[in-house]
Amino acid sequence: MSYIMVDVEADGPIPGEYSMISFGAVIVDKTLDKTFYGKLKPISEKYIPEALAVSNLTREQTLLHSDPASVMQEFADWLKVNSKGQPMFISDNNGFDWMFVCYYFHRFIGVNPFGHSSTNLGSLYKGIVKSTFENFKHLRKTRHTHNPVDDAMGNAEALLTIVEKYGLKISLG
Repeated sequence: MSYIMVDVEADGPIPGEYSMISFGAVIVDKTLDKTFYGKLKPISEKYIPEALAVSNLTREQTLLHSDPASVMQEFADWLKVNSKGQPMFISDNNGFDWMFVCYYFHRFIGVNPFGHSSTNLGSLYKGIVKSTFENFKHLRKTRHTHNPVDDAMGNAEALLTIVEKYGLKISLG
């Protein structure tokens, strides 16, 4: 099993009515050298300009992104090539990130390669340190920029630190 750290940027709060405009993924292993970056054309007329501003994008820029069906197929193919066994989806905010990725996989290719489960990095860390008042974000090395590959990379670095510092047992790579 490979852990895949994912980060999503969207132009609104929910899939279907709004669009996933980009996402990044990193295979969590000691090298962190396998990344995926998808930029998707909107699937809806609705968008929230402030949500786009977080990613420093305009609606006009997102309209030039790639066809979502093609991007999701490329991501599924990338997962097949780069993950060992069943890939495990993990993210900083899996309630948000998971719903977009799961929706897009089912809508555009008919199946979600991650299956039906995801893991929340923040909850994992809170359990390890035994405090719901703590968060892992100080463990990131890569700056959080709202470029989804940067953000996924920082979260993957934090997970590797948790593995090393606290002895968390996971399958790397």
